[in-house]
Amino acid sequence: MSTAYTRQIERLVNGIPTQDGAGVSLTRVLTHDLQRRLDPFLMLDAFHSDEPSDYLAGFPDHPHRGFETVTYMLAGRMRHRDTAGNEGLLEPGGMQWMTAGRGLVHSELPEQEDGLMSGFQLWVNLAGKDKMTEPGYSDIPSAGIPETAPRPGVKVRVLAGEAFGKAGAIRRDTTEPIYLDLALEAGVTLDLPIPATHNAFLYVYEGKLAVGAEGESRPADAGRMAVLSNAIGSAGVRVTAEQGSRFLLIAGKPLNEPIAQWGPFVMNTREQVEQAIDDFRGGRF
Repeated sequence: MSTAYTRQIERLVNGIPTQDGAGVSLTRVLTHDLQRRLDPFLMLDAFHSDEPSDYLAGFPDHPHRGFETVTYMLAGRMRHRDTAGNEGLLEPGGMQWMTAGRGLVHSELPEQEDGLMSGFQLWVNLAGKDKMTEPGYSDIPSAGIPETAPRPGVKVRVLAGEAFGKAGAIRRDTTEPIYLDLALEAGVTLDLPIPATHNAFLYVYEGKLAVGAEGESRPADAGRMAVLSNAIGSAGVRVTAEQGSRFLLIAGKPLNEPIAQWGPFVMNTREQVEQAIDDFRGGRF
């Protein structure tokens, strides 16, 4: 193994069961207290239930300003509508990448009355210079997400950034996010490249991984987030699937800017947040 693959698990995080929207049950994995450490990422929610009462109420109209929302579906169907005139149907394997920018109101409502609803929502911060940009929206079906198999027993879906020579569905020049969905067969080891400039974490949602260099690895079980250390000169991290495993690798270049948040508004100063609240209440989104 190259000595450059030196990231280890710095901290293991258990998600917090909560409800959001109109009463959707979910697990908040990346919470407010980790926003500085995992800059530019603000939040990661995981939802997984085949109990309709956990998801049927959905997320009715609600506002956002100052960041991007990324919804990735593993199972189920969710309809998106927003005040910029965008509409899309999220289906299994698909992704929605919405740039709230200067502000919009959107809804995400289930288009099913039973069955499994499973996936993730990630919030990616925008730089101060981009917070008041025009809103944008990309609706990417499963077939539009590039896949690669860098070695036997490995499947990688590249939602954003680049990995193993494969460009992802989305690219952002400022935060340079990498968002991968990986499947490893039991016993397979993989060196995952991560730029040394990036904050990074793994979220295991099936199986169990050993994370880190041989002799120094630590286990990461399903339902836990592994915050990866920022090792100088590191090219990435080594993972070994102790069982057949699926997990997310999420990494990004930190903005190193102040974070002022009030619910769905994320700006750099309190005054900017107060302006966002006033603009929303005044119907200027």
